[in-house]
Amino acid sequence: MKRLKSVIGLILMLALLGGLGYSAVVGLGSDKSGSLSSIPLGLDLAGGVSITYEVVGDENPDKEDMSDTIYKLQQRVDQYSTESLVYQEGSNRINIEIPGVSDANAILEELGQPGNLYFIAQTDSEGNPNYEYKLDSTYGLFYTYELSKTIEELEADGSIVLSGSDVETAQAVYQQDSYGGNEPVVSLDFTDAGAAAFAEATTKAYANGESIGIYYDGQFISVPKVQAAITDGKAVITGMTDYENAANLASMIRIGGLKLQLNELRSNVVGAQLGSDAIRTSLYAAAVGFALIAVFMIVFFRVLGLSATLALAFYSSLMVFMLSAFEQTLTLPGIAGIILSIGMAVDANVLVFSRIKEEIAGGKDVNEARKAGYNKALSSIIDGNVTTFIVAFWLFILGTGSIKGFAITLMFGIVLSMFTALVITRTITSLLYGIGLQNPVLYGKAKAPVKFDFVGKRKVFYGVSCAIVIAGFIAMGVNAGQGKGAFNYSLDFVGGTSTTVTFSEAKELADLEKTVAEDIKKAAGINQIQIQTVTGTNQVIFKTSTLDVKQREAVEDVLVNNYEVSADNIAAETISSVISSEMRVDAIIALLVSLVCMLIYIWIRFKDIKFGAAAIIALAHDALIVIVSYAFTRYAVGNTFIAVVLTIIGYSINDTIVTFDRIRENLANATSKKEYADLVNGSVAQTVTRSLFTSATTFFTVCALYAFGVADIKAFALPLMVGVICGTYSSIFIASPMWYDLKTKFKTLFTKQAA
Repeated sequence: MKRLKSVIGLILMLALLGGLGYSAVVGLGSDKSGSLSSIPLGLDLAGGVSITYEVVGDENPDKEDMSDTIYKLQQRVDQYSTESLVYQEGSNRINIEIPGVSDANAILEELGQPGNLYFIAQTDSEGNPNYEYKLDSTYGLFYTYELSKTIEELEADGSIVLSGSDVETAQAVYQQDSYGGNEPVVSLDFTDAGAAAFAEATTKAYANGESIGIYYDGQFISVPKVQAAITDGKAVITGMTDYENAANLASMIRIGGLKLQLNELRSNVVGAQLGSDAIRTSLYAAAVGFALIAVFMIVFFRVLGLSATLALAFYSSLMVFMLSAFEQTLTLPGIAGIILSIGMAVDANVLVFSRIKEEIAGGKDVNEARKAGYNKALSSIIDGNVTTFIVAFWLFILGTGSIKGFAITLMFGIVLSMFTALVITRTITSLLYGIGLQNPVLYGKAKAPVKFDFVGKRKVFYGVSCAIVIAGFIAMGVNAGQGKGAFNYSLDFVGGTSTTVTFSEAKELADLEKTVAEDIKKAAGINQIQIQTVTGTNQVIFKTSTLDVKQREAVEDVLVNNYEVSADNIAAETISSVISSEMRVDAIIALLVSLVCMLIYIWIRFKDIKFGAAAIIALAHDALIVIVSYAFTRYAVGNTFIAVVLTIIGYSINDTIVTFDRIRENLANATSKKEYADLVNGSVAQTVTRSLFTSATTFFTVCALYAFGVADIKAFALPLMVGVICGTYSSIFIASPMWYDLKTKFKTLFTKQAA
């Protein structure tokens, strides 16, 4: 009877997997929800809407004002996608590119007219009403507010108490209401000048029982009554119907708080940046990587490997469903997050399976070994995933743009990887055991750990790492001295030239890549080029590194002579980087906060801050190795650079925590240096096979991306492979020996002080 139940259970699990797989490939319903085709893709994979704004009345606006405007617009358009890009074009234009959408008019209508927001007192200095409410029956019976004077008149008589640029921040939050419940409100912080003006205006309005209307883009968006004189530069708008209503109002106030007034110049629907084959080759690479992982797991772990393969199929289908359900825009950095979470999903299984094989080698039968394996591996799985989740969480909270997209996919992946490893794999393994696969040979036995003096050789490993980093810095200096720059920065970091060309007929992206793009590279003497087609037109946008006058003339000659394009149909503009200084600062702050939180978590869990300190040192080591690899290879440092570094940090900390967990488990009565050395050597030896197995499976996925991907994906995959290798190296040869050094040296120091 038990075997029959197991057979039925296994059939049901396979049927469920088949249903999820069908949903992931084909989708559900007419909208194909839950499938790959329903996941919004980023500009690099599928294109989107491009909008160009021009500063009103100033051809050379202040650089600081432009930077501030770009940053605030970036926050505004993040509501459409965390992968949206905002960057400067020429001296007084700002480009916005929003992926996954195709209706430019709808976007423009929702964005409104940036920069025209005013706070207007209800009456002027002579007591005349500045606005009044009227019954509006267009959409039903409710009141709307209308201005009784023009903006110019209101400015003249002093009724405009402050403008949107006086608002420092505006955000939707919850606060406690008079009944003790939570109510959504809009929280405002004003600049120093704005706080002073608002204090004067609210003091007067409160005395007269009046309101201060917020006027934006030709209409009132809020007319709150002043309930007290506000003198501390902070205000709260209540009366929101729900949190979404508060968020929309806060968003309008933020965009109305731009220092510059902008007018829409043009809007287009643009094509993908990575080329027509990017998605197809990425899916092919994913299939090959999955097949390699499946073969590897089954060969080394047998029945357990089969369970893990089926669980990984569940994971992949569930990840597609999650991305589709939450409408998460997928780009290369997002793919990086998925790759990392796949590695963690496999790693959790390898952890458990290695423990099970150890228990079988210790004499337990398969059933007891399975239970003990899951129990003993649980703390390592939780600690590894929690520490990586801490990084992802703070990157999501404090990061912007592609960093936020990376964080979201990584958080999805962490949750799903733990679920599939601890629930799905365990269930499938139990069912396979229940149908009769109970022979220990089908599960394997752990071999005795290979003895190696990791601690005794640590100075050699430290030296190798230092030599690589120093050589990298030398390479950076040589490159900079030759005028090539320490790194080969891409358009994402340093900007460049955008050349818009109108051909006599529409061009296919694949043909442009093979012909026009190659001719432009030769004429200008450049290596990088991004191509975007403009939907419904014959226009094509070529983005390159910054071209001087001679290079622009050479490009124009090629287009005129080889492709019969009129010079009047060629327009070149300088564009800024899409990764602004503020975005870089946000990323660094998010990373520092996450490292501090990670250190605190490890300190609490391991009851020894030296574990956390050693882990942070190992992470710094990995980040430096990956960074200098860009100096050696001269691969472009662009948007994916940040994703690669973040991926390796997440991967490395997970690997390191597992080794530390084994040290903690074995840590009992060690007191002398020799005992600590034996402890570290033994613990690393016990986990080194797991580290190598996990690295191999992650490496398979990234290697497949490199082998089958287009050029930009290769440039993303190669540094990731370097990172996987150095992350594995540091967890084995750097992190644990570093803990040994900190433990023994600090212990000696404290003993001397006590004496």
